[in-house]
Amino acid sequence: MRNYSSLFILLVLSLLFASCQAKKVDEQKEEEKSTHAYPTTGEIEKLQNQLDQLIAPGTLPQILAEGFDWSEGPLWIADKEMLLFSDIPPNSIYSWTEKDGKQLYLKPSGYTGEKERGGEPGSNGLLLSPEGQLILCQHGDRRLAKMDAPMDAPKPQFITLTDNYDGKRFNSPNDATYSKEGELFFTDPPYGLEGNVDDPNKEIPFQGVYKLGLDGTTTLLTDEMTRPNGIALSPDEKTLYVANSDPKKAIWMAFDITESGVENGRILFDATSMVGPERKGLPDGLKVHKSGILFATGPGGVLVLSPNGEHLGTILTGQATSNCAFNEDQSQLFMTADMYVMRIDLL
Repeated sequence: MRNYSSLFILLVLSLLFASCQAKKVDEQKEEEKSTHAYPTTGEIEKLQNQLDQLIAPGTLPQILAEGFDWSEGPLWIADKEMLLFSDIPPNSIYSWTEKDGKQLYLKPSGYTGEKERGGEPGSNGLLLSPEGQLILCQHGDRRLAKMDAPMDAPKPQFITLTDNYDGKRFNSPNDATYSKEGELFFTDPPYGLEGNVDDPNKEIPFQGVYKLGLDGTTTLLTDEMTRPNGIALSPDEKTLYVANSDPKKAIWMAFDITESGVENGRILFDATSMVGPERKGLPDGLKVHKSGILFATGPGGVLVLSPNGEHLGTILTGQATSNCAFNEDQSQLFMTADMYVMRIDLL
């Protein structure tokens, strides 16, 4: 006589096991859906072994999003795990998250006038104020401005921080950085003017580097750079770094910061000989690692430079690369590169 009770128990156990396995497979599928596999591109050009302390051998840039006209101004928002960045020609800011990918965040972002215009009217550099508000370098409106809306409910409403020097309108503020005390250092090349340096509406006869003080006063730091662009402070805030986006003088400058301004301007690194079709791009945006090492966009991608100007290597993106930004613990570097937004893991 067969033991039907034992067979029934075995059948129930088999069904339960099959159900658990099916649930496990479904969970794995859901996990795979939430884990994005991004295409990689480019390569790492190592010139000094010190680069291995920053980027693990074999690590490549990932393409997170694409389809932009000229991406710029990346800014990581840590509490939202969100990247913001400008797309300058269409006058827009986009957001990117692992969950939702790219989304339109704000439009208009840099030009709020009613008259139609061409060129590069949108926002460029983006940063957070000490109070956590979005600060924009606005090409079209020729000013530094603060978004007058919460970060999680963005609106194209802006408050001017500064829009002139000595009564003359800026060219087109490009990039900026805050000191720990809240002073705002920024650059003012002509790229946002429709006619660039020859635009008839250009009011300042030079391209300046400035500081907006805590008292609201705008101070000229130097007018000797032909195309000042990216700007950053050393970790001890004793040195100001400024990129010069001039193909005839593709350099990064370093200045000693003093109570009255800056002094001892010197060339940190000269990449003029590197400029050419095989290495797209010019000195542009830059960020300084907590170690003091510079990640500076330029010919070929992102140049990694020591504080004394030694070229440690380059993250070759294959694109003209405009700017970069760290996440909160500096374990990742985000890069805006022409039509792409990229990311690379750091050590």
